[in-house]
Amino acid sequence: MRRYKVAITTAADGSATAYTPRLSGKIHSIQYVKNNFDDGVDLTVTAEATGESVLAKSDVNASAVFYPRAPTHTQAGVAALFAAGGTAVQDKIGLGNDRVKIVIASGGNAKSGTVHVVVD
Repeated sequence: MRRYKVAITTAADGSATAYTPRLSGKIHSIQYVKNNFDDGVDLTVTAEATGESVLAKSDVNASAVFYPRAPTHTQAGVAALFAAGGTAVQDKIGLGNDRVKIVIASGGNAKSGTVHVVVD
């Protein structure tokens, strides 16, 4: 596994946008490490090239670890389910030579934290 550590500092309006380097693999986890961001921070994590959603969390108050997964589909393009009408089958989100975009909102004026993206 590889870890991409992204230190983030907000602007006066409490927002920030940061990126990992280009990476390839399946996202294993997103680890948010609060330094002094205000409580109630919003995190939006996407693939830069396609805008695919990786993680969207609102009102985060403390450091946390997330294991984002995406629903899978059959060859016919319909949702893959564990049983008819059951729970969706989910898998890790894969990226190929892409950057992970991390957007912070409501973080406070000139506050900081770190996001670790762990890729398998």
